[in-house]
Amino acid sequence: MKKLAIIATGAAFALAACGSSTDASEDAVADTVEVPADDAMEDAPEPVADEAMEDEMSEEDAAAEMEAREADAEEAADDAMSVVEAAEAAQAEMEEAAE
Repeated sequence: MKKLAIIATGAAFALAACGSSTDASEDAVADTVEVPADDAMEDAPEPVADEAMEDEMSEEDAAAEMEAREADAEEAADDAMSVVEAAEAAQAEMEEAAE
């Protein structure tokens, strides 16, 4: 029990040594957050569009592909619901038979 008291006291002193900071926004101002981030990105190249990706699929093709995938997902969800309903029906039958 004494070991626990010693550990708890040590932990209390360690937390007290951390100090109290109730407002983190004082440290996070533009000079300390945004300016260093801008400086770090200063030498980075500008992003460019990947023309190879644009040539592979048009917006219409992408929309059609998305619709096809959504239809597949809906069909899979319907199939899953059918399986759940069948399992619930089977469970209900088993419970009725057990009574």
